[in-house]
Amino acid sequence: MQTPSFFSNARMTAFGSYVPERILTNADLEAMVDTNDEWIVQRTGIRERRIAADDQFCSDLCFAAVRDMQARYGTELSDVDFILVATTTPDTFFPSMSARVQAEFGIAACGTADIQAACAGFVSALQLANGLLLTGVHRKILVIGAETLSKATDYEDRSTCILFGDGAGAALLERSDEGALLGSYVSTSGDRNANLYRSSLSASIDGKPIATNGKIVQNGREVYKWAVTNVPKGVSALLERYGYTPSDLDWFVPHSANMRIIESVCERTGIPVERTLASLETRGNTSAASIPLALDMAMKDGRLKNGDLVLLYGFGGGLTEAALLLRWTL
Repeated sequence: MQTPSFFSNARMTAFGSYVPERILTNADLEAMVDTNDEWIVQRTGIRERRIAADDQFCSDLCFAAVRDMQARYGTELSDVDFILVATTTPDTFFPSMSARVQAEFGIAACGTADIQAACAGFVSALQLANGLLLTGVHRKILVIGAETLSKATDYEDRSTCILFGDGAGAALLERSDEGALLGSYVSTSGDRNANLYRSSLSASIDGKPIATNGKIVQNGREVYKWAVTNVPKGVSALLERYGYTPSDLDWFVPHSANMRIIESVCERTGIPVERTLASLETRGNTSAASIPLALDMAMKDGRLKNGDLVLLYGFGGGLTEAALLLRWTL
């Protein structure tokens, strides 16, 4: 079978991240709800998570991640012509977080949009950025995944409060003669959307009543079953479509939802767990921020290197999947 074409003229040229100072440990949670460290680690792999201050919001995390990028790469932002922010926890629905970033850094002649694809948000934003660069209209796009999930977490719900943390990651994509993105995959199971949600204006989903307190609600068992069934299928479909095998991958970077999910996906795809990058042990589940945080942690400790073949795979609320195969260029 002929390998289908994937068109990209996007290259990643800078990266940054930020997590708040406050650490919420499993021991801290033991004092808040009926749980314990052993139970949390066995079921999730999470030992601690970062929590935004009371006066710290999604936009603040975005700003800090971009400043980290500037400090590390000397990034010039004045010629950025589009900003995409992936988040489910914006300070405000409008103005958008991308517009807040544009204003904070004084970037003129710049388009902005927020992406709401939950845990698949950062990868979805990278896919969209590639498409915008391919049009020829844009040359330099700032992509951010940022969340303050702690502000939408019910700390009386022992099944969800152990999971979520806060953080942000930022990537700069620029038009290049040698595109580094090699393949893409998307899928949505919208018929299962009531298994993971955060309410807004409506008190129902598909005619069924939902909780309306604005906190995250998850049917963990159903989401787990969906993820361990669908993500391996998506990984296999993407690799087969573009002529790769699991053994070709240097790194697999799934959304850091739960270590049990990651282990199951690896077992079903043949990707060694040792070749996965995750941020959940010390960051928790940070939704749209989890993949960029994992990438940046691996860059800083020397695991992720230029030329590595990397598969990013976001999955979560929607229920939505978004994956990208890329050659690491930083």
